[in-house]
Amino acid sequence: MMSSAVASIDEVAPETYRINVALPDAMPGGFSFNQYLVVDEMPLIFHTGPRRLFPLIREQIETVLPISKLRYIAFSHVESDECGSLSEFLHAAPGSRPVCSEVAAMVSVSDLVDVEPLGMADGQVLSLGRHQLMWQSTPHLPHGWECGYLFDMTTGTLFCGDLFTQFGAEGVTEADILPRAIEAEDAFHSTSIGPATAPTLRRLADLRPAALGLMHGPTFKGDGADALNRLAAYFEGEMRRAA
Repeated sequence: MMSSAVASIDEVAPETYRINVALPDAMPGGFSFNQYLVVDEMPLIFHTGPRRLFPLIREQIETVLPISKLRYIAFSHVESDECGSLSEFLHAAPGSRPVCSEVAAMVSVSDLVDVEPLGMADGQVLSLGRHQLMWQSTPHLPHGWECGYLFDMTTGTLFCGDLFTQFGAEGVTEADILPRAIEAEDAFHSTSIGPATAPTLRRLADLRPAALGLMHGPTFKGDGADALNRLAAYFEGEMRRAA
């Protein structure tokens, strides 16, 4: 599967780059892994990608800046495509530090690597210089007690991890991302649907993001609040059907 990987990088918001690794043969319709690079005084990458893809991802980063200049290696939750090459990144960027939720730092990351992680509390802001990133704690959304996201208050971009996961490898879209996300959810059943699912999505919608940086799928530009609220309504319907 990894041998068919094709990598690219595009600027999707000011000083914000989407690194896309497309796997056209992974499954019907293809699949992709995205990482988001924010170039600033203290550069940050959100998600590392799987360990086997590190050479491809490193190559794309270095078309923009030397990887050694990275200062923060951030990720949503502890899973191989989110942080599988964390050790490789920390080695390549010796001045960098992991960024994750307080829970992830406590239960996993402090033991997985020797560099002390920055465990973020809900609402805590990380300054990169020009960009101000706010941590959003989202336990079990879509999965993982330690799950959370970063919202770039400077550009209005929500790096929303596995939310809206879909097949394919589009770059940037203004089209409705919900139908394809529902298709992928029906295939993977990856969301831990519970009483907190819809309220947490609506809390993210209150941020009124202008862009949604998906981990698997395109970067969506448009009314992020509407997309998140409609995803919340979909999961509320799933809860009612399961009752």
